[in-house]
Amino acid sequence: MGTSLALTIAGSDPSGGAGLQADLKVFKLLGVHGLSVASALTAQNTKAVAGILAVGGDFLGRQIEFLLSDMTPDALKTGMLLSAENIKIVAENVKAYSLKNLVVDPVSISSSGTSLLEEGGLDLLKDLLFPLASVITPNIYEASVLSGLPVENLEQMEEAAKKLRQMGPKAVIVTGGHLEDEAVDIFHDGKVTIRLEGKKLPGTFHGTGCVFSSALTAYLARGETAERAGVEAKRFVEEAIAAAFYPGGGMGILV
Repeated sequence: MGTSLALTIAGSDPSGGAGLQADLKVFKLLGVHGLSVASALTAQNTKAVAGILAVGGDFLGRQIEFLLSDMTPDALKTGMLLSAENIKIVAENVKAYSLKNLVVDPVSISSSGTSLLEEGGLDLLKDLLFPLASVITPNIYEASVLSGLPVENLEQMEEAAKKLRQMGPKAVIVTGGHLEDEAVDIFHDGKVTIRLEGKKLPGTFHGTGCVFSSALTAYLARGETAERAGVEAKRFVEEAIAAAFYPGGGMGILV
């Protein structure tokens, strides 16, 4: 049996803590060959994002189409897409190439507080990409904005997950790393609602959402179910946070 392929469509992070660089690292660690398409370049470090340069829709489409004319990923994820045009291009290609196991990480704001999606982008994600997704992975802030519900505890996370599931994805995992005292994720696929419990570790960390969604993508590429992939991705992130290091003066980078 050949090596599984996983594709990430996301922004570049020079620090290696998030974005394409983190995704490819996770794919490698989980035994999956990583493919990547850049949606944006960033100037950032462990402290902040200083600037973002969008990749235009035409060239984003060219990257995707030329890659997919040669290789078909077993799973793929989207991270920061930045523009409405890029969201449309990705959705068109997912449909045109009948891509399976799409994970949508609805990235809208960086760990340091910088906006990573232009106005109206979340609505387009809901309309165009959620119905194509096997799993979406919003954090509690994104789940609140997307669902229109307050999301500050586990019960509210479950309600938001159920509402987001009605928008078209096969499954939803609301990640709870930003909860005050717990690190519990909620998995919901329309049949079951499961709490993925973990330890809340001290510190501030860069790229946890990217690492979780890329681990999830890797497990889907390897043939796991969405529920099993969620459980394994949760465990992977917990171990990566425990092994985090601080190469700069800001947030920790996951190993």
